[in-house]
Amino acid sequence: MFAAYAARIDRDQPLTGLELGERPAPERRPGWTTVNVRAASLNHHDLWSLRGVGLPEDKLPMILGCDAAGVDEDGNEVVLHSVIGQTGHGVGPDEPRSILTERYQGTFAEQVSVPAWNLLPKPKELSFEEAACLPTAWLTAYRMLFTNAGVRPGDSVLVQGAGGGVATAAIVLGKAAGLRVFATSRDEAKRKRALELGAVEALESGARLPQRVDAVIETVGAATWSHSVKSLRPGGTVVISGATSGDRPSHAELTRIFFLELKVVGSTMGSKDELEDLLSFCAAAGVRPVIDEVLPLDRAREGFERLEAGDQFGKIVLTAG
Repeated sequence: MFAAYAARIDRDQPLTGLELGERPAPERRPGWTTVNVRAASLNHHDLWSLRGVGLPEDKLPMILGCDAAGVDEDGNEVVLHSVIGQTGHGVGPDEPRSILTERYQGTFAEQVSVPAWNLLPKPKELSFEEAACLPTAWLTAYRMLFTNAGVRPGDSVLVQGAGGGVATAAIVLGKAAGLRVFATSRDEAKRKRALELGAVEALESGARLPQRVDAVIETVGAATWSHSVKSLRPGGTVVISGATSGDRPSHAELTRIFFLELKVVGSTMGSKDELEDLLSFCAAAGVRPVIDEVLPLDRAREGFERLEAGDQFGKIVLTAG
């Protein structure tokens, strides 16, 4: 079957390890099922895998891709929950949880095999392309906002780095949930898009907000960390799920954190139950993922190049069927 896969690890030039070509179809194993992939979406996790982060060389070649929607062996339209080993279903009770392609072949292929427990029904209101955007970036944003930040309708939130998959999801979900959303970006066009999606104000990175916020959604890391902490009201929460600009800020802002009793919460992905809630929320509220571009699988390299350059606004989706 045709697939996009990591053939080599290159920490400095990750795309040199990306290859497109034929790979073996999934083998049957107890407790697992095969899905015919209709659409899969790119995440920064895929770039990090090509750099060898979370993907050891002895696992190569590895088909990339964690998110997908497709049709299962019984003809059901399904969405994949891409955290494997969260319960032991299909893998055994002692296997640590992992994101799909850290241990198993991924979704940038015509077929993918996952534990049957990891499948959820795709709402009829969502297209395959829309549903494929949800299991990583949108699930991460959902958990950051509603589980770890604990915000309620009427609260205020700052989303750093508008344009990325998680940040874009946080703006759309926050607006739909009745939050007052502020967004930042270095790019004027991305600030304009953030306003169109429902942010009440979009500012340049590092700019002073008109008010301090209840929570900050932080995926940028070192470049925005100080601004995130300074933007919080006393007792506020910064939730961090990524560090695309690096994980070592020049100022940790420890004094401000303890003096204002701020909370710093790490967040990774989400649970199957949260993904089920997210799917229902999107279907019921008319919320739809922001898609930057849809490409056929054989043009996956173009999508990776766009993601690496940071040119996208929203998700890049690959179609396989």
